[in-house]
Amino acid sequence: MPRPGFVLEVDRSTPPTLFWRGENFSLEKLPAGRSRVIYAPEPLPAIKDVDAAIRHALANPIDSDPLKALMFSGMKLTIAFDDISLPLPKMRRPDIRQRVIEAVLDTAAEVGVDDVHIIAALALHRRMTEDELRHALGDRVYDAFAPRGQLYQHDAEDPNGMTSLGQTPHGEDVEINKRAAESDLLVYVNINMVAMDGGWKSTATGLSSYRSLRHHHNVNTMRQSRSFMDQHRSELHHSNWRMGKVLKESGPRIFQIETTINTDTFPAPFEFLSKREWEWGAKERATYLATTKALNRTPVKLARKIFHSIESPHQMTSIQCGEVEAVHKITTENVWKQQLVEVKGQTDILTMGIPFISPYNVHSIMNPILVACMGLGYYFNMYKGKPLVREGGVVIMTHPTYPDFHPVHHPSYIDFFEQVLADTTDPAVIEAKYEKQFAEDEWYKHLYRTGYAYHGVHPFYMWYWASHAMAHLGRTIVVGGDPRAVRRLGFTPASTMSDAFEIAQDVVGPSPTVTHLHTPPLMVADVS
Repeated sequence: MPRPGFVLEVDRSTPPTLFWRGENFSLEKLPAGRSRVIYAPEPLPAIKDVDAAIRHALANPIDSDPLKALMFSGMKLTIAFDDISLPLPKMRRPDIRQRVIEAVLDTAAEVGVDDVHIIAALALHRRMTEDELRHALGDRVYDAFAPRGQLYQHDAEDPNGMTSLGQTPHGEDVEINKRAAESDLLVYVNINMVAMDGGWKSTATGLSSYRSLRHHHNVNTMRQSRSFMDQHRSELHHSNWRMGKVLKESGPRIFQIETTINTDTFPAPFEFLSKREWEWGAKERATYLATTKALNRTPVKLARKIFHSIESPHQMTSIQCGEVEAVHKITTENVWKQQLVEVKGQTDILTMGIPFISPYNVHSIMNPILVACMGLGYYFNMYKGKPLVREGGVVIMTHPTYPDFHPVHHPSYIDFFEQVLADTTDPAVIEAKYEKQFAEDEWYKHLYRTGYAYHGVHPFYMWYWASHAMAHLGRTIVVGGDPRAVRRLGFTPASTMSDAFEIAQDVVGPSPTVTHLHTPPLMVADVS
């Protein structure tokens, strides 16, 4: 049986702890007697016969008729699927999405359904390339549907491709993809990498427009979410669930397919990244030394290419389908089985190593705004109950924080960094002063619709994602980051971990407690 998550109390005999630093790593000594390290649970066993499990789920859904019974000849069927933002790193082929969608298509063929469209649920994310689509869906699906225009990507700015379904009682606009809305059946194929994913968020976010997204991707909603990983205390989810009620009453019939994966994250030779340091043998120590030595000599661009070529050995641990909310309840329970770690009490200082990847820089660059989002938006929010770090505490993260941006993927990020953050880092001021300008900019819209750019408003959402942490913390320190870039973010640069601890003591006092979030692999701290 895999071992559960573990909280290690650091003493003088504890070996140095692994910290990610973008496309590299380091080993850092944590203060003995007042530090602890949280390790993720080991990967749960995978489903042995994935295809059989998929077929069984489609035939035995939750609170719904079987998929085949919902189909009929002459119907309009739309299949939507999660985009490139997960899983991370990308999954070895065949991807779960391919296997599920092939099973759905086989069922449709048995019934004689010809009018089938497949849509990547991008929301305001960048479009996927042909190679990325082939990786997620497989060559069979791509070659059968893309040439005929029946496989395409959601365009939130297409005036003829969106339709309004009304408003929630809170005045939230519910606008989704027109093809999906007009279908007799919408099948959504999801990968639940974290508890935040899935449920009504799949359609109410993934197939929606800026007009809808602005109601829950805003500073107030983000600051009131405690946390994104705890649906019942997340204003982000409350808004999506209200929109889901409108979808249920006025939209298409939805057949939700949700899957969970284990935390088997890194293939050879990177397995040591998932192991606990005191259990490293001669092989792991030698691999770490050889890898870091090689990376220290490797140009950053090449190192990025190497890391983004990693294909994760993630495997499926569950599949459930049927009615959206009933399905998601079981999905969330399965996510918790894999990721939840019980932790007693908060800490003065929370440390974290930021890796090379986030949901928004696949095959791209981890720019400073995404570093801030990954640390304060995602890792800070990997909790249930209450944050790992106390109010007024300090986050220390390690990352080179290069002021580098992918000009094709992140054009509005460049202007956000150079213009908006040069004026203010206050999320509420940024939202009021600049969001509308970026969201409605015609050039950014053009790049989003015709190129491979994230929507013009996207960097704002990344900044808002961190707004709860910004309001909660006394200071954020980045070790090893480019000083100018770190200061532009409103954070404090430090050269070494020792320097960072000294700076932090000015905020939290002498002899502070320290907690290190040893991730990836992913985990969620259940803080009591």
